[in-house]
Amino acid sequence: MIDLHTWTTSNGRKVFLMLEETGLPYRVVWVDIRKGEQFKPEFLAISPNNKIPAIVDGDGPDGKPYPLFESGAILMYLAEKTGRFLPQDRAGRYRVIQWLMFQMGGIGPMLGQVNHFREAKEKSPYAIERFAKEATRLYRVVDKRLGDAEYLAGDYSIADMAVFPWLQNHKKHDQKLEDYPNIRRWFSAIETRPAVQRVKAAVDSAPKRADAGAAAQ
Repeated sequence: MIDLHTWTTSNGRKVFLMLEETGLPYRVVWVDIRKGEQFKPEFLAISPNNKIPAIVDGDGPDGKPYPLFESGAILMYLAEKTGRFLPQDRAGRYRVIQWLMFQMGGIGPMLGQVNHFREAKEKSPYAIERFAKEATRLYRVVDKRLGDAEYLAGDYSIADMAVFPWLQNHKKHDQKLEDYPNIRRWFSAIETRPAVQRVKAAVDSAPKRADAGAAAQ
């Protein structure tokens, strides 16, 4: 059994999606970041950077509980554990990894800044404009890539699972899917997947005031 410590954010959904896609047994431990539960000692013991998501695999590499933080590392770990969504051949493997790193270093941090500065009480026109332009650039990169391939790395992979939850918030990034026909096609294909629908249902039913340590699923 895998314990998934997470919340309902874009970043929190990535590993959620991978667990549903692979069918690994897991339970959700909601970490309400609005209440600061990510700073509790029991969570910091798993994720010292106080960020969700994190996991504890009860059947780790040595048959012992294995904690892991950083969503990109978790996705790669689960892919290797199951032999799915990350190719075995070197070229295919690094094609996936490069797009996963693109999400970790670009899509996540930059779109997160768009959200932050748009919602901040004290508005900074410079910051809003800067990160809005970067959001547009990133969307164009993704759209161009998806004009050459069905999915980011060719076949559906952990790279798509990493990027998709962020682009679900395209309206918050002031982006219109009709401006990106390739993203729109890709988006439609992914959002109808059964695993994606199950994650959506679970997130929609997440407790409004979750107690850290309370398991659900």
